[in-house]
Amino acid sequence: MTNEDLPEADAFTVEVCWHYFVNELTQAQIAKAMGVTRLRVNQAIQRARSLGIVKVEIDSPLLPRFDLQDRLQKRFGLMRALVAPANPENYDYHGACGAALASYMAERLRSGEWRRIGVSWGMTLQCAINRMMRQVLPDLEVVSMIGGTSRGESLNAFGIASGLADRLGARYSLLAAPVFLASQIDRAEFLAQDIFTEHFEKLRQLDVAILTASNISERSYLIRTGLPAVLGTEDLIAAGVIGDVVSRFLDAEGNHVPTLLDDCTIGIELDVLRQVPERVLAAAGPHKVPIVRAALQAGLANVLITDDLTAKMVLDAD
Repeated sequence: MTNEDLPEADAFTVEVCWHYFVNELTQAQIAKAMGVTRLRVNQAIQRARSLGIVKVEIDSPLLPRFDLQDRLQKRFGLMRALVAPANPENYDYHGACGAALASYMAERLRSGEWRRIGVSWGMTLQCAINRMMRQVLPDLEVVSMIGGTSRGESLNAFGIASGLADRLGARYSLLAAPVFLASQIDRAEFLAQDIFTEHFEKLRQLDVAILTASNISERSYLIRTGLPAVLGTEDLIAAGVIGDVVSRFLDAEGNHVPTLLDDCTIGIELDVLRQVPERVLAAAGPHKVPIVRAALQAGLANVLITDDLTAKMVLDAD
């Protein structure tokens, strides 16, 4: 079998071999890192040997991506990085990344380790949902991590949480509030209601948080649909903001930038987010490179899913 004959399905086999033969991890360590059984790791190694993928070195056209993944993991201290191949001639920064996220989520769901999934919003998540197989997982709960907006129903926090739950046959819990409260409403008093107390307790019990990131432009769902009139993009840029994660604004070093919206933002706090065991950031596109780097440097994610064009730019920005 030649390199050209290898289907994309063999990506798992090649990744296992990379960790086993190049990184010299044990089969148990690989199984834990990839969220699969040790038996499946062993089968992948045996399959690679039988197909001739493993000789003196791992012989696969997929290796350039695995090199990027390895470099990203080491550079940012990640548990895992997945780099999807993008089409540079017809570039879609949601498509490849969304497909990779769908694959990752399917893999992790098979492991049975997730019982409560926190989700944000955006097109990348919607692309992932569209690619996922329908399942019946009644013990699984999908929890929205941020409030919503009145526009872009399929992309906002309400649509993403309910849409993913529908695809997985799971339960869902919505943070039934706007992402930004009106200025005349007291946030503490508003969140003291039982429905929100219970929801925020669920946010402290997430097994995984699925995150996206946006820059400060009209490409951003938050900027386009949810930013109140009291704060404009010019104000954010002047304050040093380069983007947001879960509607929290960050500077280029990953520091939270205080704004007029802090006292009215409804969603998971960054300190609470950092306590979630698995934090998956799915983001791609040249315009997102600064916010991806900022989010990783801030420790907001320990798993990165992106495409190869973005991965190179993130690494080259050092």
